[in-house]
Amino acid sequence: MATKVEVKQLLEAGVHFGHLTRKWNPNMAPYIYMERNGIHVINLYKTVAKLDEANEALKSISASGRKILFVATKKQAKDIVAEKVANVNMPYITERWPGGMLTNFVTIRKAVKKMASIDRMKKDGTFNTLSKKERLQVDRLRAKLEKNLGSISEMTRLPGALFIVDTMREHIAVKEAQKLNIPIFAMVDTNSDPRDVDYVIPSNDDASKSIDIIMTDVTNAIAEGLAERKSEKQSDNEGKESAEPKAKKKAAAPAEEPKAKVEEAPKEEVKAAAPAEKPKAKVEEAAKEEAPKEEAKTEAKEQADDLTKIEGIGPKAAEALTKNGVDSYASLAKAEPENIKEILTEASSRMAHLDPTSWPKQAEMAANGKWDELKEWQDSVKGGVE
Repeated sequence: MATKVEVKQLLEAGVHFGHLTRKWNPNMAPYIYMERNGIHVINLYKTVAKLDEANEALKSISASGRKILFVATKKQAKDIVAEKVANVNMPYITERWPGGMLTNFVTIRKAVKKMASIDRMKKDGTFNTLSKKERLQVDRLRAKLEKNLGSISEMTRLPGALFIVDTMREHIAVKEAQKLNIPIFAMVDTNSDPRDVDYVIPSNDDASKSIDIIMTDVTNAIAEGLAERKSEKQSDNEGKESAEPKAKKKAAAPAEEPKAKVEEAPKEEVKAAAPAEKPKAKVEEAAKEEAPKEEAKTEAKEQADDLTKIEGIGPKAAEALTKNGVDSYASLAKAEPENIKEILTEASSRMAHLDPTSWPKQAEMAANGKWDELKEWQDSVKGGVE
């Protein structure tokens, strides 16, 4: 497990330096320690606490297999973010936020697919059949797409969360994420509004050292989540492999049972006919005793399902549903969309716009283990949420 960042390290990196007092946002008051020489000083103890909270959430999101999109277009942050995030294989935007990146994701995916089609043209020789002018135009288009969208070429679905450096500069990304109810993690300076962010990390978002230390700690947490996911997959595969030989042995064993029954048959003929009905009563009693056990097993299976794998359900929506007893795919499949809507609206006004109409249908596919069918539905019908 990676070591947690300490207050002394944050202090040395200048994370505590805020903006001028005349530029402050009053909503940042709980995170401000004092004022010195006309500049606000951030409370680093609260920064450490909020950073740990954000890291836990990011770790769980990455462990569930969902992508986290990093956004940092300011000059002093773009190179640091690109370097750190590339190490954990997450998508990032460091050039310019393309309008509609999230709200019009289907169109953005078409632009990404255009890059892939150009690459195929170059491989199969079609590119060489074009005129010199056309080849030049295609190369320019490919370079432009690579610059703006190259880092998200593997992001086939909407991200599970956004991590933003400087919410004032990336206000369009914040608005799009809020509209789709995607959790927002952000480095928030004293001039920004923390109410727009789900997981606030109060810190200096202008100094390169400050950005570097926060990004290092965040990406380490994501890497831990990915490692956990990998180990779980390996253990599942090993369990399946060990279960197969046992199943084969069990299938082969019953073939010898009829011989024993044939040898015991003459001894049983001596017994009276009347007691022959007693085993039936025992069988019925055994069936009654096993019924509650089977019900307990089905109840156990319905527990601890990851509802965020359903398209449209974010971590906060999943938490609200779980608190109200809808904590498994089976229970969600039986729920009425109107009741789900009431639960979400009571939990938070920001989730009132969500449309849960398709959630029971998706949950039914998940409960039956039809993951390929669910993924195909998400990609073709809605664009999907990872």
